[in-house]
Amino acid sequence: QVQLVESGGGLVQAGGSLRLSCAASGGTFSRWRVGWFRQAPGKEREFVAAIDWSTNALYYTNAVKGRFTISRDNVKNTVYLQMSSLKPEDTAVYYCAAGPTTTEIKSWGQGTQVTVSS
Repeated sequence: QVQLVESGGGLVQAGGSLRLSCAASGGTFSRWRVGWFRQAPGKEREFVAAIDWSTNALYYTNAVKGRFTISRDNVKNTVYLQMSSLKPEDTAVYYCAAGPTTTEIKSWGQGTQVTVSS
């Protein structure tokens, strides 16, 4: 069972940047998609971005295209989410997730809070 640990959340002003990290232990991401979801207060959890570990294909929700970048470090078995031009509507708990597809998640991280002030 792959365990995921996120870090890097915090408070930032609108227009600022943050980088989230997701480190895996107890296994590898081989042939999985690894990515980020977020859940804002009173809203359902939504997909943000993902990377296919086998093909390196990248996937983004429209709301973050051009502002967020997902990347990976194979040696560290870590996935990053670089968030730029942050908006107050990006405020949410961000969860790292991994599984065969982005709709078949096998492992979730504990979540990290991102708060963007206006």
